[in-house]
Amino acid sequence: MDRIDKILASQNYGSRKQVSQIIKSGVVEVNGEVCKSISQKVNPDTDVITVDGRKIEYRQHLYIMMNKPSGVVSASSDKRDKTVIDLLPENLRRKGLFPAGRLDKDTEGLLIITDDGEFAHQMLSPAKKVYKKYFARLDKPVTEEMKEKFEKGIVFSDGTRCKTAFFEETDDSMCAFVSICEGKFHQVKKMFLVCGANVVYLKRIAIGKLQLDQNLAPGEARELENCEKHLILFV
Repeated sequence: MDRIDKILASQNYGSRKQVSQIIKSGVVEVNGEVCKSISQKVNPDTDVITVDGRKIEYRQHLYIMMNKPSGVVSASSDKRDKTVIDLLPENLRRKGLFPAGRLDKDTEGLLIITDDGEFAHQMLSPAKKVYKKYFARLDKPVTEEMKEKFEKGIVFSDGTRCKTAFFEETDDSMCAFVSICEGKFHQVKKMFLVCGANVVYLKRIAIGKLQLDQNLAPGEARELENCEKHLILFV
């Protein structure tokens, strides 16, 4: 049970002050009866709540897939650059949303945005071994030595050792698919740099078994289906 004003605010109906005004206007009903108090306790999972006659579909958390474009930072706010949160359409905005993990400013592709901290932790923890798959275009041809180093575990100049990465060649000798279960700063780029190659283009195409929706143009986002959330964690 929770206060009606808190619930409506959590579902993007405005600030607590704005929600209070909506309730006082008499357009909010709970189980067919007009709500008369902003502090009325309701159970959002069982009570039918309507605003202007439209039933609210309560969601404790939001899980959003975005096709992140280049030039946008993976942050909730930034004083200089546009963020992935700034790109969200109005119907997917609410307090507490953050990118679960990050993609570099010039990296594109699959990004999960949520307000569920535990879900994000499960997805990002290296111990959970949720692999993130990237498509990389290089300035030098892919070699068998690169593949061997990635699978053995790349070691950076400061001694940091990366976990085993899955390396797949493509029909284009200048491109490769790489899957990692960590999220070190500029990790994929630095891994290739150790092998003597620069990444000129990078795009994340999958997290776990969840593939980037090819219907999403760069900068577009949509809510995840329940089955899609399971594709991330239960692999």
